[in-house]
Amino acid sequence: MNSFKAYRGLPKSIYILFFVQVINRFGDFVLPFLTLFLTKKLGYSFETAGIIAMITSLLAIPGSLTGGKLADQIGRRKTYLVAQTLAGICLIPCAFVQKPELIVILLFLSTFCNAAVRPAISAIVADILPPAERQLGYSLIYLGINLGVSLGPIVAGFLFNNYLALLFIGDALTSFIAVGLVFMNIKETNPAHQVEAHNISSESEESGNILTVLWRRPQILAFLVIDIAYTFAYTQHRFSLPLMLEDVFQNKGAEAFGYLMSINAFTVIVMTVFLISITKRFKPLVNIIIAGVLYAIGFGMIGMIHSFQLFAVSTILWTIGEILVVTNHGVYMANNSPKNFRGRFNSVGALSWASGSALGTSLMGRYMGIAGIRAVWPLTAGVAGIAAISMLMLHVYTLNRAERLTRDSATR
Repeated sequence: MNSFKAYRGLPKSIYILFFVQVINRFGDFVLPFLTLFLTKKLGYSFETAGIIAMITSLLAIPGSLTGGKLADQIGRRKTYLVAQTLAGICLIPCAFVQKPELIVILLFLSTFCNAAVRPAISAIVADILPPAERQLGYSLIYLGINLGVSLGPIVAGFLFNNYLALLFIGDALTSFIAVGLVFMNIKETNPAHQVEAHNISSESEESGNILTVLWRRPQILAFLVIDIAYTFAYTQHRFSLPLMLEDVFQNKGAEAFGYLMSINAFTVIVMTVFLISITKRFKPLVNIIIAGVLYAIGFGMIGMIHSFQLFAVSTILWTIGEILVVTNHGVYMANNSPKNFRGRFNSVGALSWASGSALGTSLMGRYMGIAGIRAVWPLTAGVAGIAAISMLMLHVYTLNRAERLTRDSATR
């Protein structure tokens, strides 16, 4: 309990966003059961369901980019309220209409709007908190997400089997509750609409479009490219790991995977606060470097182990890496983003994640077909290791650049 003291004294808006994420992710009933819904309830083939699921994932890219631009131009709060409300409204007709094609279109629209919400939330956290407290803010939001995810699928499974219409209505209702919390408790935070309290030179406003601004900040471009490799490795926990478990445990592979995902969720809930209390003194890049090493060890050992206990150890290791990445990624982006481009920079970060995830499934699928499932893990460890070394080089470059700028300003 002492570790939770770290979250004391944060602005009220951060606590509201924590509860908003718990409610939203608890009520995220539809997407976890999307494939089952498409095949068992709508009668689509596995191939068609796969295509629909892929499109649903890809829609997160334009949705996030749109949400990021709107968050910077019309405001974070307004973007959240409009996008989250539309996401909920799109789900309600799905409980009553009978045409599968219309339901799929509505699900696409809801996914697009949900993706537009995320850059706005990240920008609000960066607007409200000074750099020294951003890791705490992002980690609290992350903890809220995982608390919701740990409970929501249980309710969703019951609704899917017994009250299908309530699956959509419940998802929409939780969206509206979250919107109400934001509407009543959070004011607009966009620096364009108010005087910002945190006047940091690296966050000074810039003019131009997103491409020109990114080009002026090469450290962000390098960070996002390296992040693709991190995501490539991390994606193997949901793509290659189930197949590896089937190879090791045969017909009990699916059951073993379920247990490991429970260990993953439990580790996130139990360890996040503890890890933040230890790592908050380190710079974000240092924490992400440590995460890369844990990815390399945690995923690399999978190709050499056969007992469930060691798979559990592996899961704990890469989950700690996951926690360090998630709680520091947004911090680094916020600390190096112009305050009038925070929404768009966060959306570009989502694009980096989507690219790594797509490459992690498509390329590894082909590689697996050629070399076999056990060859996946040395390659994954190698990618994670190279990513960690690259992040270390970026960290050294950042320190040298900061030292050079300080020296130059002192001689003027």
